Amino acid sequence: MRRIIYVSFFLVMSSSLIFSAGLPLNGAVQAKTLKLKLATVTPPHHAYNEGARQFARLIKERTGGAVDIRVYPGGQLGKGERELLEGMQMRTIDLAVTATGPVSGFSQSMMVLDLPFLFQDYHHVDVVLDGPIGRKLLNDLEKTKLKGLSFFENGFRNFTNSARPLLKPGDFKGLKFRTMENPVHLASVRQLGAQAVPMSWGEVYTSLQTKVIDGQENPVAIIHTFKLNEVQQYLSLTGHFYSPAPLTIGLKRFKSLKSEWQELFIKTAVEVAAYERKIIRDNEQRQIRDLKAWGMDVRNVDKTIFVKAMEPVYSKFIKQYPDWELIIERIGETK
Repeated sequence: MRRIIYVSFFLVMSSSLIFSAGLPLNGAVQAKTLKLKLATVTPPHHAYNEGARQFARLIKERTGGAVDIRVYPGGQLGKGERELLEGMQMRTIDLAVTATGPVSGFSQSMMVLDLPFLFQDYHHVDVVLDGPIGRKLLNDLEKTKLKGLSFFENGFRNFTNSARPLLKPGDFKGLKFRTMENPVHLASVRQLGAQAVPMSWGEVYTSLQTKVIDGQENPVAIIHTFKLNEVQQYLSLTGHFYSPAPLTIGLKRFKSLKSEWQELFIKTAVEVAAYERKIIRDNEQRQIRDLKAWGMDVRNVDKTIFVKAMEPVYSKFIKQYPDWELIIERIGETK
């Protein structure tokens, strides 16, 4: 009897040890969940984060729960987008959605997308960025220890300011505008006769509020999301730059993934990019109506005079980067 008790006790303890170690009784080892961090600087309700959460959901579902991506919005892991890019290089962050402005500081070929009036409309955007040109630009990021997965978007950018309506280039003279830390953006704003001030996004609202700067330029979604109408009276719908937003992963992290997961990440990212862009576009007119209702003076402009005023920016940068000429030509021919 005593021997039976000892044997039973041994079997119970053995089973307990197996379960406490997280192993099933059949001896198969359960796979450890890979946890990744995806960061943005935009508030939780911005389209970047809606797209990021959709990406995380699909990756978790398609890997059977083996990859769990947590989204950190609102600058939790870095107040500026440059910090997020550097974080991916140092592997303190795994993925991020950022504007191309800061990305261009890491990859000069990506900067070509920031030229003024490069894209005719959203259809033109889609056929370029989802085609061979877009994939080549994303792949070029590998030289900077980053891996471009797809292009989300922020939309076409517009000027706001607190001084006066901006209807023609001459209206910009004497005003000070925040731009991203991007040579093309800086040169383009200066071409209009304004002073361009590169500034991290985390500093912009306070700088507008305290009149350190007179204005800024961003897509409608950002102007609406951050309630810039509270510190800016005028909005001019210039659409002067298109603002793509690459979904990027650190190259070392990407290479550490199983080969089938690498393919899955790219395929899912392209699918989710279309989802995120639709959110931006579907919301734009509603957001403009909101801004008007909130007291903002919203003006349409004759874009042709702005196109002409910014033309010299092209020759300036083609001289600096001769290989851009072919890319620009290919983008213009893509329909």
